[in-house]
Amino acid sequence: MKFAIVLVACLLAFAYANEEADVLKEFSEVNAEDFKYALELSNSIKAQQEGHLEADKENWVVKGEYEFDTKDGKHVKVSYTADDHGYHPTVQQ
Repeated sequence: MKFAIVLVACLLAFAYANEEADVLKEFSEVNAEDFKYALELSNSIKAQQEGHLEADKENWVVKGEYEFDTKDGKHVKVSYTADDHGYHPTVQQ
């Protein structure tokens, strides 16, 4: 569930840009117990995330970051971790 929340947060950053963009770089690797992906678009949006299933096979630990430019020209970068204790973002502007 927390994985889905983190993924939605990244997708909201993409939707916020609300413009057409070309994919400059894209990478994904998804396995049963871990995953990674990275994406870079021509409109200054970048995202990367990786995670793994804990030894208990019930909880995911995810870390990642995304960055974008706001409509008023400010650059925003969000780094985060998510685990069984919640979503822990750090925002740099």
